Amino acid sequence: MPSMKNKRYNLLLIVGVTLLALWSLVPTWKEYSLGKQLEAFSSPRDSLNFVLNHRDEIEDARQKGLKLGLDLKGGMHLVMEVDQIDLFMQKAWNRDAKFDAIMEEVGRQAAATDADVIDLVSAAFRKQNIRLSRYFYDIRNSDSEIQGKLRKEAADALVRAREIIRNRIDQYGVAEPMITTQGNRKIIIELPGISDENRMRNLLKGTAKLEFRLLREKGALQRTLDAINTALSAPSSSGSSNDAANNGLYSFVQVYGSDNAAVRAENRELASDMLKRPEALSQLPPDSELLLAARADEADDGSRLYSLYLVRKTPELTGGVITEAKATFGSQGVQPEVLMSMNSEGTSKWARITGANIGKRIAIVLDGAVYSAPVVQSKIPNGNSVINGIQSLEEAKDLEIVLKAGALPAPVRIVEERTVGPSLGADYIRAGLQSLIWGFSAVVVFMIFYYRQGGLAADVALVLNVLIVLSVLAGFNASLSLPGIAGIVLTMGMAVDANVLIYERIREELAAGRSITSALSEGYDRAFSSILDSHVTTLAAAFLLYTYGIGPIQGFAVTLMIGTAASLFTAIVVTREIFRLLVSKNLMSSKSFG
Repeated sequence: MPSMKNKRYNLLLIVGVTLLALWSLVPTWKEYSLGKQLEAFSSPRDSLNFVLNHRDEIEDARQKGLKLGLDLKGGMHLVMEVDQIDLFMQKAWNRDAKFDAIMEEVGRQAAATDADVIDLVSAAFRKQNIRLSRYFYDIRNSDSEIQGKLRKEAADALVRAREIIRNRIDQYGVAEPMITTQGNRKIIIELPGISDENRMRNLLKGTAKLEFRLLREKGALQRTLDAINTALSAPSSSGSSNDAANNGLYSFVQVYGSDNAAVRAENRELASDMLKRPEALSQLPPDSELLLAARADEADDGSRLYSLYLVRKTPELTGGVITEAKATFGSQGVQPEVLMSMNSEGTSKWARITGANIGKRIAIVLDGAVYSAPVVQSKIPNGNSVINGIQSLEEAKDLEIVLKAGALPAPVRIVEERTVGPSLGADYIRAGLQSLIWGFSAVVVFMIFYYRQGGLAADVALVLNVLIVLSVLAGFNASLSLPGIAGIVLTMGMAVDANVLIYERIREELAAGRSITSALSEGYDRAFSSILDSHVTTLAAAFLLYTYGIGPIQGFAVTLMIGTAASLFTAIVVTREIFRLLVSKNLMSSKSFG
């Protein structure tokens, strides 16, 4: 028989675990209670006053309470894909028309399949009988060596993209986002509680590639547009009958003087496509590129115009030197802007660039669009710069977030998106709770009906089991999802299954004529190995589900692991101590197990 010391230790352990579980769930109860009080107010003014008066309490409860997953709370589910074609084109040391044509074809293939992009690239170059070393890395490298290097670049880019996206989401303020990678180019993102979906899409997709580029000399824009207009006005070599395409650039572009040009907002996409045509690109001066403004300006006649800039293709400075970004208002206190600070390397380069280009314009280009192109008035020795041309403070804050998080190594695009509304989430919560209550009720009634006092002890242990699962989820800031609720329901079945094994052993011992005390001791000892084996195998299976699964599968696996461990504790320790207490009070007999 166990000593009194062991009994006391077990009782203290049970009491301690129970109190800890209840304490961990107090913030969840507070959050629920405060939410109900807030819903009771009919006046928005009263609601606002309540929030202001209980701000700290509400925030503390929200931070420490049990989090709900995307399927219960509502929000966004996104699958984003890193553009490995763009990444590999950046890594190429040599590019020509043949290379661009091959990569364009590979890009079409990659968009239609989940095949490994590097395998597609290798196959395309082999088909053309071209070695990869002609464009990538060292000419002495074999194709297999280059493939290995490209795989490492792709893996690094995926990890960097995931961390940068995580930083952006964290700075935006999403509670409990789930961000994982799938395969070698996809990122799975779940964002509970998101309401402004369009803003989040823009925040995640933006590459945040910041560049400072010099504008070409005066008169160059006019000459270039004239040449492009002439080239596009000529009959198409392909015999195209598209009148819009053959009417020339000036059908869509308005020129003001020799250094100002703009495109009407309604013609922006068409003009952009025309400027990308080979006939137009061939007329650009060396190391030059035509870029449109990020935002439209309003003309005197009320029309919206996007300015057109001829800039050097090679940037003078990139955003890698930015150490701090802050959204604020300009000196007039009306127009939002983003102030940027640079590191020591950027500060010295910026001082040299601005000092050598006084009187010239430098365009601040973010993701291929010009935000502003100020004239350099004097040398800037402190490494400060400003992005203006921003329409709202919200947009300025988003720019601050992406600049702080850093630029993505390659563009990412959304390939799948699902949105769960709050009303659907409420329906899921109701359905999940109903399944939990019905499952719990069925188990409780069966155990009491079949095992009497033993069943009642198992039901008490079952309540503690569910409390432990919920408290661990709350304590570690894990989210409860619909699959997680399924895991809890399954855990309840496993918990009583362990008790059934024990109780049947006890029944056998009682049938053999043993006393209740002896039967309890033998029943627990003989059932222990079977219970331990079943729980260990379940834990191993749940661990594998968590390791190799994603999203809902991981939510199910987490609750199953916690519930299985709790079940082992409640079945072996809790019910045994309940029976010892009942025996010591002479409240149990040979008929206590049915």
